[in-house]
Amino acid sequence: MSIRGVEEVREALFYEEMENGLVRCMLCPKQCVIEKEQVGFCRTRKNVDGVLYTLIYGRLSSIATDPIEKKPLYHYRPGTKILSVGSWGCNMNCPWCQNHEISQGTPQTQKVDPERLINIALDRGSPGIAYTYNEPMIWFEFVLDTSRMASADGLYNVLVTNGYISPDPFKLLLQTVQAMNIDLKGFDQRFYQKRCGADLEVVKRNIRLAYEEGVHIELTTLLIPDENDSIEKITEQCQWIASIDPAIPLHLSLYFPAYRFNKPPSDLTHAIELWNTAKSYLQYVYLGNQLESEYQRTLCPDCSNVLVERKGYQTQVVGLDEGGRCLKCRRQIPIVR
Repeated sequence: MSIRGVEEVREALFYEEMENGLVRCMLCPKQCVIEKEQVGFCRTRKNVDGVLYTLIYGRLSSIATDPIEKKPLYHYRPGTKILSVGSWGCNMNCPWCQNHEISQGTPQTQKVDPERLINIALDRGSPGIAYTYNEPMIWFEFVLDTSRMASADGLYNVLVTNGYISPDPFKLLLQTVQAMNIDLKGFDQRFYQKRCGADLEVVKRNIRLAYEEGVHIELTTLLIPDENDSIEKITEQCQWIASIDPAIPLHLSLYFPAYRFNKPPSDLTHAIELWNTAKSYLQYVYLGNQLESEYQRTLCPDCSNVLVERKGYQTQVVGLDEGGRCLKCRRQIPIVR
């Protein structure tokens, strides 16, 4: 079907029809009620004569082969590269968005079907596909189709996501997604509502659900000065993560001004203090968007042996045996290789 020049759009999978031609999108917790010829909050789902369509099925704005560490995933196939793709749009509106050109804008795209994308991954020798750059949850139908086909072809699937999705579609994705980095933007409900237009409890629920379903998860928090970077909130956040599993990796990332947010960059000294605070509760904590490798390497929680050395995106596994045990004390380390 073609809608005003948009070719091969697909009917959305999660929505309900309402009176007077309205539809309610059920993909994410916003549950936008959309009038005819209008789109929802994410701008990618349109009501056409009482039927909801996704406008971005197979529409690629970005494609690259990235180090897996760039996602960031430090405990999933370290030192490898992965084909990474994105579309456009988002169901949050963070004012400091690092990829606002595609999350809040409408960039030029290329059309690709799942089979073609899988062939690109295979041709490039990529062992998997990462759905990233913008929010992959609103690309749901394409990600679901592609991840199913990719799994059948022996490729793994990675999501880099804000975790803001309703339970039923999320459970479907979890069947064919092997790893994800979830952006836990802070640990305060008012912060989530004011700055992101979202609900913290939904993200917490989905983090727990992904963990319980056996998906490899890592978490990232961008440290926004005076917004989400207090010792108290980071402590509360890390205590909650540890209640699920203290071995879940947490990436604390330094903020730099972007998009509509012009506060000064994160203070490195304070970020290191937060890193040390987090390490009191979690076994694996990393500090991103800075150059010191001390805060990026993986150490054994028992004997402090260096397990994985990182300098930028150069990664070497130096302290693990083939079975994933520390070469020094023999502790089993939760790193997928």
